[in-house]
Amino acid sequence: MTKTPAAAKPSSKPSMKLDHQLCFSLYSAGRAMSKAYRPLLEPLGLTYPQYLVMMVLWAGDGLTVSEIGERLFLDSATLTPLLKRLQAAGLVTRTRASDDERQVLIALTAAGRALKAKAGSVPSGIFRASECSAKELAGTKTRLDALRANLLRNT
Repeated sequence: MTKTPAAAKPSSKPSMKLDHQLCFSLYSAGRAMSKAYRPLLEPLGLTYPQYLVMMVLWAGDGLTVSEIGERLFLDSATLTPLLKRLQAAGLVTRTRASDDERQVLIALTAAGRALKAKAGSVPSGIFRASECSAKELAGTKTRLDALRANLLRNT
């Protein structure tokens, strides 16, 4: 009978090595993803977080800040400066709701709606940069969505 090498034995004690940390893999993959988006978004005048907000609005215009925040898992303190920059760029309007002045409604301007067509090549650029198949990317996304749901449920 051959003895299993020590490195191959499963351990019940979590490793403290950086390269063994799931959080570091997620963090560094997120940074690499943002870096891949940068040259694709630069001609649009958008940062990656701004692009995410625009995608939410392209899917359903006229949302409150809190609705956008729920969709992106961001709080209003993070979103407000981002939305102000999008407003300054002429892509969105911010107006107080008439029935509840605590709520701010975000709507696309004509320029914001037109930007959607210009952004159409961004997803295919990221697909090419990933060098993954559509099936691999779909599986990765499904696993990451489940991981996020588990973490949110347990924190």
